[in-house]
Amino acid sequence: MNSSSRRSPRPFVRGGIAFLALALLTGAAWHGLSANTPVADAPQIRQPALASPVVEGGRTSYADVVKVVAPAVVTIQVEGRAAPAPTAFQGEDFFRRFFDDRFGEGPQPPRMFRRRGLGSGVVASADGYILTNHHVVEGATTVRAEFADGRVLEARLVGSDPPSDLALLKVEASGLPAIAFGDSDVVQVGDVVLAVGNPLGVGQTVTMGIVSAKGRSTSVGDGSYEDFLQTDAPINQGNSGGALVNLRGELVGINSQILSPSMGNIGIGFAIPANMVRHVMTELRDTGRVRRAQLGVTVQPVTADMAASLGLTQAGGAIVSNVSPGSAAEHAGVRRGDIIRSLNGQAVTDTNALRNRVAALAPGSTATLVLTRDGAERSLTVTLDEAAASRQARGGSGQQGDTGATLGVAVAPVTPALASRAGLPGDVRGLLVQSVDPDGRAAAAGIQAGDVIVEVNRAPVTTVEELRAAITSAAANRPILLLVSRDGQHSYVTAR
Repeated sequence: MNSSSRRSPRPFVRGGIAFLALALLTGAAWHGLSANTPVADAPQIRQPALASPVVEGGRTSYADVVKVVAPAVVTIQVEGRAAPAPTAFQGEDFFRRFFDDRFGEGPQPPRMFRRRGLGSGVVASADGYILTNHHVVEGATTVRAEFADGRVLEARLVGSDPPSDLALLKVEASGLPAIAFGDSDVVQVGDVVLAVGNPLGVGQTVTMGIVSAKGRSTSVGDGSYEDFLQTDAPINQGNSGGALVNLRGELVGINSQILSPSMGNIGIGFAIPANMVRHVMTELRDTGRVRRAQLGVTVQPVTADMAASLGLTQAGGAIVSNVSPGSAAEHAGVRRGDIIRSLNGQAVTDTNALRNRVAALAPGSTATLVLTRDGAERSLTVTLDEAAASRQARGGSGQQGDTGATLGVAVAPVTPALASRAGLPGDVRGLLVQSVDPDGRAAAAGIQAGDVIVEVNRAPVTTVEELRAAITSAAANRPILLLVSRDGQHSYVTAR
């Protein structure tokens, strides 16, 4: 200990001594007053203020919640396959890089090392089932769970689900402290939550914040089934797989991602909601994989511009931009351009929520769709398909015509020869966008060279003349609704 550190406590000691001396002198002055001293001549002594009332049963601590939750949150230790030592720290959320003592000594021959990492997990049942993130255990050959009481147990991977970024582990133990599940559907923006995990390997840590938003989708990784709770409770690397709990000590989410340019916490974290976690856990435990239903459509939110172009009084719902051939939706009679208003009586306000609600249903079950077509409401019953384990999202540009000032694109009719040269799907029909005026209406709508314009205001277009006529006849006070094919997927866009 150096001299400066030895001296550092002294100011506090001196301050204490000075305060004591002042108190003694003051006390002496008070002691010198006799009972006959006039009050007017006596020092005016201010009575201490009464203590503020305490709310019965209230407290400013979350310790009781932590005592319940902390034993059910574990550290996940993994080892991966041998790999060449990296040349730089990658800052990944999970596999931490360990460099040996020769790092930085100049060029070295490649050497092999074991990948090791730390994440977090949540005990979901007393008989040893543990939840964590898929990305925590992906590629791991050895997984261990370290408990709050110091025990370290080997864990077996029961199943992993990349679309939801969840994995289920099993340790051979009984009587474990399991967490209670809450209902994430009733969580509200502004609710206070605690995040529990092992950030940066420092040991179990508890942080506090609120639910900042619901229904978030980040499209990180697979991006298939996302319905994140957003929170400002500090979450850092290593928190992945840990618990997000309410003040009843119930699990409302599994921490999964952070948004940060520096890989450190900036107050934007994302947790997988507990209701989705419960569904995935049950599927993995019972069958080792997650079965999901699918409708077989591509949908987009109905924006204000789309609503105006379609003559609707308000935005809302999900417009169908593509119906997969042979899908449940096609068999039920769903068409491109239909606007889905509700699923099984629940209003559709968000396309991501619609996808998740369909996915949560059992393949082969029936669902009721209420949709709007040509201004009229229809009800359809659909028997849902099972979603494929791997999503296929890729599929799919002469003489040149120029729409000039009308739209700001140069296009050419899609012929079989042009489709072959451009690598377009054989069944695509429309006009290939060959160039886009950066200052034109099409560019503002997000149309790019290589896109295929399939429809204008719900009418097919296959020639430049049809495109011009459709744009010219469009109402001046409404945006133009375009159906565009890109990489084999159809999407609606609006151009003002």
